[in-house]
Amino acid sequence: MDPAVIVTHSSGQRGWLKAARRQTDEHRQREARPIPRSRLERLLEVERRFAQDLQVEIEANAAYRAYKATGVRKDGRRQGRKFPVWVPPEEPTGEINLTDPDSRNMLAARGFVQGYNAQVAVNEQHVVIAAEICVVNPDFGNLEPVLLAAETELVTAGVTDTPEVVLADAGYWHTEQMQRIAARGIPVLIPPDAHKRNGVRPGWTGGMYEFMRGVLTSERGKDLYRRRQGMVEPVFANTKFNRKIYRFHRRGRSAVRSEWRLITATHNLLRLHHHRIAAQAA
Repeated sequence: MDPAVIVTHSSGQRGWLKAARRQTDEHRQREARPIPRSRLERLLEVERRFAQDLQVEIEANAAYRAYKATGVRKDGRRQGRKFPVWVPPEEPTGEINLTDPDSRNMLAARGFVQGYNAQVAVNEQHVVIAAEICVVNPDFGNLEPVLLAAETELVTAGVTDTPEVVLADAGYWHTEQMQRIAARGIPVLIPPDAHKRNGVRPGWTGGMYEFMRGVLTSERGKDLYRRRQGMVEPVFANTKFNRKIYRFHRRGRSAVRSEWRLITATHNLLRLHHHRIAAQAA
């Protein structure tokens, strides 16, 4: 755990614990431990993760108490010395899947499923440029990582063209990430309100929210954003309904990531095949 990263957010005891858990998950992602085939070995791995989670919780709360005890925030302001007393549990608590400890209980269109959040970046020709896997249910926070993955893939492939504009649905709204991307000269178009919502999100008024609403109601903004659904949704529809790929068959984030990339690579090959057939017919 890196307390220096958490301090900058100064979001209370719960915020520190949330940030520490996120760091733990990032560490596990880099570690990419394979999921054992033996059930006994998987149970031992689950026990190890529970113990690790408890230790992270203890360290996060200890770091928070030490931070509050200094009496001065990072911006120089004094802070209160009162904070809730926290007693660590004797046994680790929580839930984890015994078949695939890396997977999560995800909210899907038809209810909750045990699985992963599959991400793609595509161009106007429905070609997948980048394919990633995450274990966080909302798409919030995935905008910048997926864009960076796409840019890396383009550079690796020797493509000199860079993204001209980033289009994503409302679930990807992340103010800090959007500002960083825009600062690099890449416009970002994301509606602050989901299409299923009637009216404006509570508290999402003024500033960047109203600016984005104005952009999306402009003639150029509407023309650009209406392309999003026709670019990315057909990729998932083709994968699920035409190719009958409904689920992953491997276990572990690293293995599932490889499987997802194989699926999207074959999608691109099929796109190339159909393009050549159409060109020959013409």
